[in-house]
Amino acid sequence: MRKHIPNFITLLNLFCGCVATVFAVLNQLELTALFVALGIFFDFFDGLAARVLNVKSELGLQLDSLADMVTSGLVPGIVMFQLLGSSQMGGWNNDVLNRMAYLGDFQLGSVLPFSGFIITLASAYRLAKFNLDENQVSSFIGLPTPANALLILSLPLILFYHPSNILSDIILNQWFLIGLTLLSAFLLNCNLPLFALKFKNWSFNDNVLRYIFLIISLVLLITMQFLAVPIIILFYVLSSLVSHFGLVKK
Repeated sequence: MRKHIPNFITLLNLFCGCVATVFAVLNQLELTALFVALGIFFDFFDGLAARVLNVKSELGLQLDSLADMVTSGLVPGIVMFQLLGSSQMGGWNNDVLNRMAYLGDFQLGSVLPFSGFIITLASAYRLAKFNLDENQVSSFIGLPTPANALLILSLPLILFYHPSNILSDIILNQWFLIGLTLLSAFLLNCNLPLFALKFKNWSFNDNVLRYIFLIISLVLLITMQFLAVPIIILFYVLSSLVSHFGLVKK
């Protein structure tokens, strides 16, 4: 019975991804972000449950990637589609009827928003590589799909909760969004060594980098709210690189 517990948690991740997909298509991006966050929460704890219960399995590995493909692969692609669509329409628009009208008339206008699904394609490629790579156990090569999903989902939340003409002009600039889409695809599949938030034990000495990262991230979230998310992702990448090259030199 206990061997099914991690898989059940993984299916909760998938369920959250399905719900988030519906809200993303309806351009209800606050609810989209909520269910993606819940899905990522379950994604973290399914692996933890498997390690604690000592019930790791090949089925669990494959199921985990399939769930991530929806929650952290498909949904960010749809969100980027919506953001690019808003940039084409001249600004942020949360009106579902206007959005659907735009979708119905897309063949007469730009197909640029569909380039947002480059994120989905890059996520699928990364997850397929991850399943074949036996070296990514205590660390990652390239940005994990959940971290990338949080980066993309932070953009509409910044627009909602940090209203600013400057931020709006930047985030809804189509060239910024295209650049971020390409950067996202690159980070997902590049050879950057990044540490994983997987605790084999709770010792501070064995997890110094993880604890420091979590503490700083918490402080940033409390003080900057959603503006902190892109900064945290950047800090994650930079601290991983510093740690990696520092260990290599030693």
